[in-house]
Amino acid sequence: MVVNDFGAVGHAVAQVPSSDFIHLCGPDTPLPSEGITTICGPGTGLGVAQLLRRKAGYQVLETEGGHMDFAPLDGIEDALLKRLRKTFTRVSAERVVAGPGIVAIYETLAALEGRAVPSHDDKTIWTEAIDGTDSIALAALDRFCLALGAVAGDLALAQGAKAVVIAGGLGFRIKDRLIRSGFDQRFVAKGRFQGMMAAMPVKLITHPQPGLFGAAAAFAQEHTQ
Repeated sequence: MVVNDFGAVGHAVAQVPSSDFIHLCGPDTPLPSEGITTICGPGTGLGVAQLLRRKAGYQVLETEGGHMDFAPLDGIEDALLKRLRKTFTRVSAERVVAGPGIVAIYETLAALEGRAVPSHDDKTIWTEAIDGTDSIALAALDRFCLALGAVAGDLALAQGAKAVVIAGGLGFRIKDRLIRSGFDQRFVAKGRFQGMMAAMPVKLITHPQPGLFGAAAAFAQEHTQ
């Protein structure tokens, strides 16, 4: 059988024990036994899937939600969108909330501060951000977390979710920063739906190989029914 990367992660979310999740924000309750859980995560792209649980079992729905339009929420993100439009006619969420997106965030912040825009690749910026050795890289990481919170909230609204799981290797690398960042504030800042968003548990999957585990789970589900 064939399953895409975040389809596999969706199966992992359905099957791994609660000990393979850490709490990010919202109520610290288990994932719902029925209804939709939104799954998204930054890596080389922005993976998106949804897990639909019913009494009779579960179904994973693979999506291309990472390609929805990026929606700036303040002046800095307006500047980021303007910068990205010089390269891309249409700017998707994935251009910001994925590993390579840190470059545009970094360059935008440097330009806004009137500094010469250095030419760094995304791996260098991520290393400097996580190590805390470059102040602009660290600020770019915080901006990345804000954008991820906003996008995750948008996806949850679009999918009618009762919970959200953040996945992906990059999500795991920045888990400590996510908890301390404004991720949670951006996640719930959805106007009249703020109360509903604040009541939604958001977790991060910590299983070391959710893709491989989920692929095996998908195969087992397909061949044991």
